[in-house]
Amino acid sequence: MKFVKHILLTVLTFLIFSACKDKEIIKEEVLRPVQYQVVGTSDAQNIRTFSGVAKAGDEIELSFRSTGIITTLDIKVGQKINKGDLIAKLDNVQANLAYEQSVSALNSAKSAMNTAKSSLDRIKSLYEKGSNSLSDYESAKNSYQSALDQYESAKRNKGIQQSQISYGYIKAPKTGIIAAKNSELNENVSAGQVIAILNAGDHTNIEVGLPENVINKVKLGMIPDISLSSLEGKKFNGTVIEIAPIVGEGSATYPVKIDITDPAKEIKPGMTASVTFNFSSDQDQSDTALIIPVKAVGEDGDGNFVFLITAEDGSSAVVKKHRIEIGELTTNGFKVKKGLSEGQKIATAGLQTLLDGQKVKLQ
Repeated sequence: MKFVKHILLTVLTFLIFSACKDKEIIKEEVLRPVQYQVVGTSDAQNIRTFSGVAKAGDEIELSFRSTGIITTLDIKVGQKINKGDLIAKLDNVQANLAYEQSVSALNSAKSAMNTAKSSLDRIKSLYEKGSNSLSDYESAKNSYQSALDQYESAKRNKGIQQSQISYGYIKAPKTGIIAAKNSELNENVSAGQVIAILNAGDHTNIEVGLPENVINKVKLGMIPDISLSSLEGKKFNGTVIEIAPIVGEGSATYPVKIDITDPAKEIKPGMTASVTFNFSSDQDQSDTALIIPVKAVGEDGDGNFVFLITAEDGSSAVVKKHRIEIGELTTNGFKVKKGLSEGQKIATAGLQTLLDGQKVKLQ
């Protein structure tokens, strides 16, 4: 009986160990991310949507024009500021010292000028009476002119140093709302360092970055459609008011600013927006040919192919190698003669690493 129990215990232990081992072998399937595009006509390719960000119509970066320690900074994010209100102040130790030195230099220069003027008047009187030579008179005139020049220079320097003191104050250039506060009290800041951002003006703009293949199609005055994810079901009209001639700092896109022509109070700076451009024109002839990107087309010994996105379940799909016949190469890609239908989805990147029937994750 004990022998039978021992056998049963051994078998049970083996089964439990085998089950745990099987569980350890099972690993979560890692799917390769794949970018895709919906097949459409040339006309459809002219309608493009890009992501943007809502910003105040007049966003002002506030900074000092001199260096120092902040002694006054009585603002909060969201606080309303009226034009002319004091926002921040520096200790201005160096500026005040330089101003005092300029005042002292001006007083010294004024005294020297007055002395030179008195000497000139005296020597001129003696010269007219024949008691002084012409050279003495000319020397006195030169001394007075030099003292006068130094006085004028000291007076200008005093004005400059007085302006330097004003550089240690930040006053609101317009009425608005404090959108950001980047510095704190007693912080040592440098000239040009942004300490706060003021949103002024009633208008709201959308800033969007456009790639180089479409930036030349955008014109001032163009009217794109705007929607915001936070305001579902609402559409807004906008007008292109600025087109940057160079790429934005830290990006590979060209910043474009769009003024919302029918703004709503619900639109707040920082909200994400979708901006849809229609790049077709009335002069363009309608083209119903299907267009696919050049990078979506592969080639092997049997001809051209694409990877169709099939068996899609929302987040993942299966790619299938599919033969096509391509035609003319346009600025938007290849025209498709045969093998695809409008609305089908195709992979647009990494064709060399995809396999027929491979399960992927859609991006």
